[in-house]
Amino acid sequence: MAARIEEIRAGLAYLRTADPVLAELIDRRPDFDPDVFIRRLPVMDLFGALIFQVIGQQISVAAATAIFARLTERFGGRVPGPGELAAVDPGTLHDLGLSRRKAATVVDLAQRFSDGRLSEAELRELPDQEVIRRLTEVKGIGAWTVQGALLIALHRPDVIRTDDLALRRAVKARYGLDHLPGPAEVADLAEDWTPYRSLASSLLLAAARSS
Repeated sequence: MAARIEEIRAGLAYLRTADPVLAELIDRRPDFDPDVFIRRLPVMDLFGALIFQVIGQQISVAAATAIFARLTERFGGRVPGPGELAAVDPGTLHDLGLSRRKAATVVDLAQRFSDGRLSEAELRELPDQEVIRRLTEVKGIGAWTVQGALLIALHRPDVIRTDDLALRRAVKARYGLDHLPGPAEVADLAEDWTPYRSLASSLLLAAARSS
C-alpha cells in the first residue's frame, strides 16, 4: 500500500510539471486517488479482472458490476478460478446475464488459463504490449479489455485507452478543442504524460464525472 501511495504521489508531481491542464486538475485535488473505483470491486487477480472486463464490454459499469456479483455469488461470494469457470456451461453464464458471445469468451479464456496455454505468473512479468498481444488471441478479447485488466489487477502505470469515448470527450473539454479528438490525436497528446498515462487518464475522467 505504501509503495502504491508513493507511486501515485510521484506520478502527480511528474504530471503537474509536464502538462498545465493536468496541473490545474491536480491543484484542485492534490489528494486525488485513482484507485477509489478499484477498491469498490472484489479483490481480483489478472484472470478475475479479465473476466470482469469481458462482462463490461459495451454495457454500463453498474450493469457489469451486477452481473459480476451474480457470478461471484454462484461461487460462494468469491471470484472463481480458471478451472472452475472452465467447467461451467456457457448457457449457465448466459442465465447469469452474459451474452452468449461473452459466455463463450469467458469459458475459452478460463480453459486457456486452466490448461497452461496462458499463465498468470508469466503474464505479470511481461510488458503491456506483449500481454495485450497474447490475450487478444482469444476471440472476443480486444486491447480495451486487456488494458482495463492491467489497470485493475496490476496497477500498470502507463496504460491509456486512446479509443475510449469518455476519455476523448474529457480531452476535448479540458483542452478546449473544437472537435472530438480521434485515438491518434489522444495518443499524440498523451506522449507528454508518459510514464504516467494511466494516472493522467484517471485525472481527466474524474474531472469529467465531477463537472
